[in-house]
Parts: sequence; structure tokens; C-alpha cells
Amino acid sequence: MTAPGALLLDLDGTLVDSEPIHRAAYRAFFAARGWEEPDLALFTGRRAEDVFSVEAGPWTGLDPVALAREVMDLVHAGEEPEPIAGAAALIAAATRLDVPVAVVTSAGPDWVERAFGGSLGAAGRITVVVTAHDVVDGKPDPAGYRLGCERLGVDPAVALAVEDSPAGVRAALDAAVGTVVGVSTTHAADELVRAGAHEVLPDLTGLVDRVS
Repeated sequence: MTAPGALLLDLDGTLVDSEPIHRAAYRAFFAARGWEEPDLALFTGRRAEDVFSVEAGPWTGLDPVALAREVMDLVHAGEEPEPIAGAAALIAAATRLDVPVAVVTSAGPDWVERAFGGSLGAAGRITVVVTAHDVVDGKPDPAGYRLGCERLGVDPAVALAVEDSPAGVRAALDAAVGTVVGVSTTHAADELVRAGAHEVLPDLTGLVDRVS
């Protein structure tokens, strides 16, 4: 298989196993406010402020940015995320073989720094990062992936994106990314296929050889 011209990687649930940390934070947030807990899949792969802005719920009419900040404060109080299987090896291989890499995430820069600083081995290796602060509209809007390709200086058609959520898959496809791979760490494989993923893998180990 031909190596991709670039890798576009989601962070949470794709490079690091942080979804349990985020879900615990959301549960604590809703419990503290006395609100009924919604289906937390609503938030997966999306910026919290976007969900609070456009989805109906007990938060309707409140400041979505302030609410998102409350959730993120709880996330930051949690444990460190562990890498998804194959993530560290994929980053190392891309670095060694000069395959351009961008991380395109719905998280903020503080969380990115924390996730990169652990055993993922991304600190100093991945310099192109698109965070929630870099775009007006988050996933499933394609702006983040378009900006990632722009910063890398690559045509989206030659890139390979990896995502764990339907919202992220749709964002990559709408940015005209040539190959979109789903990882079934957070959502079932059939959900990712229905969103348009060209294939679905259980983790990142199967991608390591593709950058060579």
C-alpha cells in the first residue's frame, strides 16, 4: 500500500485513551448540577461548547463557554491518559520517515500539552496541532482538518486521517481527506462505517507499517 502524504490524527480516543477520563468528568459535572445525565456520546469528538450551544438540554440558555470550562476543570483534575495501542510507534515511525503529521483535536491546548507530555512520545515530534481554539466551528465541521492540511502544506487528497468518532470521520471526509480510517476504541465499527470511514481498525498498530 502506498504511504500517505501526511497523517492527520485525532487525539482523544485515537492517540490516547482519554474517553473514560472525559466521561467521568461529564458525569461529575451533571451530578454536581443536579441535571439528568444525557447520552454522553453526544459529546464524543465534539467541543463541549458546541454541544452546549446547539443541542437542547438543561443547559439551554446558559453560557456554553463557561459550562465547557467547568467540564474541562474536572478533566484536568483526573489521571494521565494512556496511549492507544500503536500510537507511540506510529508517531515514532512517521518522525523517522519524515511523514508530515498534524493532530486535529476538539480539545484545548492545555489538554494537548498534557496528553503529549506522557508516554505517547509526541512532545517535540508533532509540531502542527489544530485545537479547539484555532477554529470557529468544531467537528463535524471540516475547518479543523482543512487548517491542518494548510499548515502542513499538503493536499487533503493525499492525506490519511484517523478518527474514533462519527463526528470526526464526517469532518475529515468533508475536508476532502483522501483516506479516513476509524478506530473502534470509543464507537462501534458499524457506527464509524455509517459515518463514512473507509475502514475500521481496533487500534493504531495496523497503521504503523503504512507510513513506511
